[in-house]
Amino acid sequence: MISIGSRMTGLMMAFVMIGLAEHSCRAAAGDWRVESRLDVAQVWAGHPVGFCLITHKDRQFAAYYDADRNMTVASRKLGESKWTYSILPQKVVWDSHNYVTMVVDDDGFIHLSGNMHCVPLIYLRTTKPLDAATFERVPAMVGQREGKCTYPTFFRGPNKELIFTYRDGSSGNGDQLYNVYDHATKTWRRLLDQPLTSGEGLMNAYFNGPTLGPDGNYHLCWVWRDHGGCETNHDLSYARSKDLIHWTKSDGSALELPITIGKAEIVDPVPAKGGMINGNTRIGFDSRKRVIISYHKFDENGKTQAYNARLEDGKWKIYKTSDWDYRWYFEGGGAIVFEVHIGNVSPAGPGQLSQSFSHKVHGSGVWRLDEETLKPVGLIESKRSTPSEMHKLESDFPGMEVRFCGDSGEFRDPNAKYMLRWETLPANRDRPRAGDLPGPAMMRLYKLVEE
Repeated sequence: MISIGSRMTGLMMAFVMIGLAEHSCRAAAGDWRVESRLDVAQVWAGHPVGFCLITHKDRQFAAYYDADRNMTVASRKLGESKWTYSILPQKVVWDSHNYVTMVVDDDGFIHLSGNMHCVPLIYLRTTKPLDAATFERVPAMVGQREGKCTYPTFFRGPNKELIFTYRDGSSGNGDQLYNVYDHATKTWRRLLDQPLTSGEGLMNAYFNGPTLGPDGNYHLCWVWRDHGGCETNHDLSYARSKDLIHWTKSDGSALELPITIGKAEIVDPVPAKGGMINGNTRIGFDSRKRVIISYHKFDENGKTQAYNARLEDGKWKIYKTSDWDYRWYFEGGGAIVFEVHIGNVSPAGPGQLSQSFSHKVHGSGVWRLDEETLKPVGLIESKRSTPSEMHKLESDFPGMEVRFCGDSGEFRDPNAKYMLRWETLPANRDRPRAGDLPGPAMMRLYKLVEE
């Protein structure tokens, strides 16, 4: 299963997720230990914003905001400790949406986008392969609908084509657009003649996916949101596609683009102020390859609960998985600190599934779910994907938290991985902080190996 949504976060929701402790549910997995660590640079620590790490062949690239908030790309050859720094003509303000993301194309050129929240497109590309010192601003991709961009995402399509997607518009009034890259001409064109989704000026869609499932389909779920207030999320929706161009409902009936709320397949008609939020929907599968959408909403008593909706015999069946005695009500705009996180569902042995969770009051862990009832029957002993020493704060400034960024490049050693680690204050609704601020934090590159 390949989840683009997990990167849209990266991407799209990474600004509220960075820093969340990750869990691994592999029963036979060993512990991860630090094999090496390397200082990269001092970085801005006043608020969280997503960074990017790419390992490509024998090169490594880290995109981030430095101590002076400048967008910067550090690069090195694997095996060497010296970094080369390229400062780009961008500065981040107080907006936690303004993450930075990169990808390397088939010819080795690096593409970068970021620092965007309802602003004109910010897109740079190197003029020489694997040379971060040659980044240049590209003023336009397609040249239309690029004046109010948010949530940039690069990913590979079913034929390994390079795709870029972003929201045109704003919260409550936005459309989702997809572009595809022509390596021969070094130009972009629309992948879809129409936006994938349109809020018709009344709302916009917040996505998880597309996720390539074990059935060979790309699966997409989303919530609709009426305006900047996160309390207005509603109507959990779904679509799927074989090629990212032709989209259907779960019964195979074609969806005319753009998908609007009137055309969409509604999985659960959660109303506004019903306890569902963008950034906390997940796509998973059971052992029979049936898609499961995970999310939370208020139950009949007004408490926040985790729910799983599974497609069974052509219909969505909704299961209440948790039994928490807690209500998380949220409202207003800007990046918020999440009190509840829900993971995706995946197989975990005969008749059982796994699902991670994190809760402000009820703690965190990995449920072992009965595959038929989707109810917890116990907890799975989980392994952190990062050693405990990486979670220890170095700063003594009040309120600091640890942030992580995984490697989105082509490094494929199953027993090793690279990660960035740094520290910041939590999100602050994208508003400037008054009073004293922490000094810069050291961002380090860690190589972890599994014992």
